[in-house]
Amino acid sequence: MAEENKTEEKVEEKVENKVEEKVEEKPKKEKKEVKVPEKFLKIVKEIEEMKLVDLAELVQILEEKFDVKGMAMPSMMPMPSAATAQNAGANEEKSAYDVILSKTGDKKIAVIKAIKEVTQKGLKECKDMADAADSEPQTVKQGVDKKEAEECKKKLEASGATVELR
Repeated sequence: MAEENKTEEKVEEKVENKVEEKVEEKPKKEKKEVKVPEKFLKIVKEIEEMKLVDLAELVQILEEKFDVKGMAMPSMMPMPSAATAQNAGANEEKSAYDVILSKTGDKKIAVIKAIKEVTQKGLKECKDMADAADSEPQTVKQGVDKKEAEECKKKLEASGATVELR
């Protein structure tokens, strides 16, 4: 336990030293005065007092928790005009499809076998997916090319399932 703490402290120290070196290399910018609303003062103060390693870990946890990794702020993205969006949709074909299982139908066992064949998942996972599809649509495969999506759809529909591609 003590060795882990020493190792962790060494790693934190190395990271902090690297950060300090990088900060020293860059010219100092004037600190921008930001007015923090009263309701966020406590959170902002805690973040200011955090070590860089802990802050990086917090950011990673928040990205995973709220599924925001790689998202840009909507206000930062240029808004295409309605005509541009319409023309883009007409000229471009989707490159990635999701295979969605809407209903299993009467032959549930055949559908489970088809899901297993398509996804290479375990029998229990496939059964759970087939059972859940009767109450709400389930994503069988996500982000596949058109050819693979069509093949999956064909196999699942042959087993009696209702499938759609998005």
